[in-house]
Amino acid sequence: MSALTARELLGLGSWKRALVVTVAVLVALALATAEALVAQDATATRTFSLEQAVTTAMHQNRDVQVARLALQEANKQVTEAWSQLYPSVDFSASYTRNVSPSVNFLPAIFFNPQAGPDDFIKVQFGADNVWNSSINVEQALFSGAAFIGVGAAGRYKSLQQEVVRGLTQNVVTQVRLAYYQLLLAQEQVRLTQNSVHRVQESLKETQAMNAAGLASDYDVLRLRVELANLEPNLRRSQNSVSQARRQLAIQLALPDSESVAVEGSLAEMSLDSLGANSTANRGVLEYAGFHGEGVEEARKAMGMAEDLRSDLRQLELTQSLRKTEMRLEQIAYLPKVTLFGSYIINAQNNGSPAFFGEPGLRAYSRYVGVRVTVPIFQGFRRDARIGEKRAALRQAETQTRLAEDRARAEVQTLVEQADEALLRARGQKLAVGQAQRGFDIASAQYREGLSSQLEFTDAEVALRQSEFNYAQAVYDFLVARAQLDQATGTVPGVDVDVGTSGASRD
Repeated sequence: MSALTARELLGLGSWKRALVVTVAVLVALALATAEALVAQDATATRTFSLEQAVTTAMHQNRDVQVARLALQEANKQVTEAWSQLYPSVDFSASYTRNVSPSVNFLPAIFFNPQAGPDDFIKVQFGADNVWNSSINVEQALFSGAAFIGVGAAGRYKSLQQEVVRGLTQNVVTQVRLAYYQLLLAQEQVRLTQNSVHRVQESLKETQAMNAAGLASDYDVLRLRVELANLEPNLRRSQNSVSQARRQLAIQLALPDSESVAVEGSLAEMSLDSLGANSTANRGVLEYAGFHGEGVEEARKAMGMAEDLRSDLRQLELTQSLRKTEMRLEQIAYLPKVTLFGSYIINAQNNGSPAFFGEPGLRAYSRYVGVRVTVPIFQGFRRDARIGEKRAALRQAETQTRLAEDRARAEVQTLVEQADEALLRARGQKLAVGQAQRGFDIASAQYREGLSSQLEFTDAEVALRQSEFNYAQAVYDFLVARAQLDQATGTVPGVDVDVGTSGASRD
């Protein structure tokens, strides 16, 4: 239906004109509503719990995807290694058109005893059309390299499985750290906003008291200076929130970092009683895979690290793989026994090509046999390669021992850091209550004119610092726990049994 002009619209009857206008208005409202809904969906904020963030990262993180593709490659290499133990069957066929068939000269005495010794006769070898086809079969009866190669491929697959597990654990840990960092940055913004609000309210009261002659100009000026110092800090805190959102969005492979939000509040978390927390905070605290404190827990953590830590497992699997590679070079001195057989059809004909000639002009041959190949001397190449693999094995063993020592030291340090952060959080929680009471007393006394503006400012700064110190202590505790989970190989959500089937400590 074409659009009506103004002249045509005025020419309609009153009820028709009203109907057309009503329809146009409804269409315009529908389009505006649709655009508003699309814009709302584009800017909708997606709030993640810690568990949801981790699950999203495990499915979407690009590093994890790359590691899984490498595992698929390792699976195919295992299949390729097994193929050396299966029979090899090849079929080949060829057709040759002799434009000028090959001719040789033979002594004529071969065909005519009366011919002279210097007489030769021209003999054509081959026909105009030559056909060949064959089926060849080989089966290794004994091949040490093939059997060891299968074992090496299996160990490489196990190593790649452990690489996927270790990288997944690292990604989950990075997501947890980014999540905690965003919570800390949001806490900094909240505390700074609270300080700005408190100073603004105090400035209004002081200005009123100054107008009444109850406060000096210096008191007003001091509050204005403090407010001017807080406002840049607020902007810096807001920038930190945006940066933390971007880091979390990268780990989750999300295109829009501004739509990312997280659940929980560090200032409201209680580390002593899980039931005293909100649902969101409880979800954050429950996601820790390692619990406990003290010397006994440190020993337990080190024991778990020796069995479950991914980098140690990878080094053990690498050590086993290097040993297999050395055996693969050593076994090359053994003979190789192969069973083989062929079925061959040859045919020739002159003139126009006839597929494989006439029935009487075909030749068949069949044979089977056993081939034994014994390496004797190859210029000391094998001795050199065995020496290379033996050195690589010693290197892997040394790296494993060094990593074990570093792992024990790291676990011990993280346990101590977690214990220290927990004690600090308990102390800071008491300090927050005392600082809040002190601020309330200073505010009341300042309004009554019983204390100076400097005392009020000191009380406000002490309250803000105490609140942030508590949030920082909770953050440090959560970070230490997340790193300890990774150090002990017990990251929540990641299967601890992945890749263990191929592990070998011998």
